[in-house]
Amino acid sequence: MTNKPNGVLYIGITDNIEERIKEHKLKVYPKSFTAKYNCDKLVYFEEFENGEEAVVREKRFKKWKRDWKIELIEDMNSSWLDLSINWNLNYNKLRD
Repeated sequence: MTNKPNGVLYIGITDNIEERIKEHKLKVYPKSFTAKYNCDKLVYFEEFENGEEAVVREKRFKKWKRDWKIELIEDMNSSWLDLSINWNLNYNKLRD
């Protein structure tokens, strides 16, 4: 997640990406890192069948240099588009 191209980066894992994206966009947890820095754009993701593999990958990413993370994002998403934009998520449902 990020707030803008080449901006603040947030790395996390979830077993329900659509719900987690909604939480970030709606700032459900107002004191969280993503809310504080307005990280509400999904610019990169990977899918894993095994949760343990996802945890290992997340820990590895968090140790990477920023330049390496940016290169990985740009290899998949050179325009830094919000990949969740066309998921047709209904963010208003959480507000009701």
